[in-house]
Amino acid sequence: MPALHIAIIYGGKSTEHEVSIRSARNIAKAMDNRKYCLSLIGICKTGAWYAKTPEQLQNEDVVLPCSSRLSLVPGGSQGKLINLENNTELSQLDAVFPIVHGTGGEDGSLQGILKTMNIPFVGPGVVGSALCIDKEITKRMLNEAGIKNSLFLAFHKSEKHQISFENAVKKLGLPMYIKPPNLGSSVGINKVHTKKEFEAAVDEAFKYDQKVLIEQNIVGREIECAVLGNSDAIASPVGEVVTNSDNHSFYNYAAKYTDASGSVTMIPAKLDTDIQNRIQEIAIQTYKTLNCEGLSRVDVFVTDEGHIVVNEVNTLPGFTDISMYPKLWEAGGIAYDDLIDKLILLAIQRSNEENTMQTSVDIS
Repeated sequence: MPALHIAIIYGGKSTEHEVSIRSARNIAKAMDNRKYCLSLIGICKTGAWYAKTPEQLQNEDVVLPCSSRLSLVPGGSQGKLINLENNTELSQLDAVFPIVHGTGGEDGSLQGILKTMNIPFVGPGVVGSALCIDKEITKRMLNEAGIKNSLFLAFHKSEKHQISFENAVKKLGLPMYIKPPNLGSSVGINKVHTKKEFEAAVDEAFKYDQKVLIEQNIVGREIECAVLGNSDAIASPVGEVVTNSDNHSFYNYAAKYTDASGSVTMIPAKLDTDIQNRIQEIAIQTYKTLNCEGLSRVDVFVTDEGHIVVNEVNTLPGFTDISMYPKLWEAGGIAYDDLIDKLILLAIQRSNEENTMQTSVDIS
């Protein structure tokens, strides 16, 4: 069987650019060159696409502009990627692993480009990606499905004059969290206790997003569950994130990525079997409610009373050395390289199924 031609797309315009590069390095390292012919596509912080070498992936801390800029040409049975340096076409791709975190990568825009190009890709499609990136919309969808999540308030930047510390306290209590709803990796999130902190946190959130989300504080254990599959999704064992409270007041960006002692993960989490089963059921229900496919990680809180409260859904979770998604599946018996194989297969299967759909109507 000939090797599949797979492209890893990484980088992007979001605040998670550097995390994306680390994920791409790990994925590339895990891919068996007997099974895959690998192309690397880096998106720099201006949004330009470049063909990259393995050496550039390993050595660049950010995606740097280079001579091999790519142009996208949609149309035909599959769109084309043209190297503008020598006007050559990148050979047809069997699938893409778009490990571009955050805005421009997980919000459906990249998925829309790939769908227009008719290139199979790993992870949820346009709708699932868009629903999950906007945490306000996610919460409204969960409420519609009867899936428990935290109380919240949301405001567009044009409604900033309506934001009131006193009203927020009345509905949500203290402390509360303020965040830009369309970012990941805890960028721009603040836990606030006072009016001064509240006002500063609102201003910071609006630096990153056109909306601000104000959430009730849920006191509970932070539990994560990986979900894998298309219409027949399965859930992994669950893991717990324990943040070092001496250094961080919550599981923020530093605790996740820059502070080696910022947090520890326990897989499997020390929870009763019944609670673990319920978390897995809720994770799959959440996954299907939000139209996820391929993969996602569902994060929940478990309160002392045994309530399970969905926090958020990450549609393209990290694949770094310390990332929870692959670690959870490793605990479930799927090794990192096998997980990559399964995700690529799921992408191709979904694309093949979509291509069998009728695209014309017989009006005779």
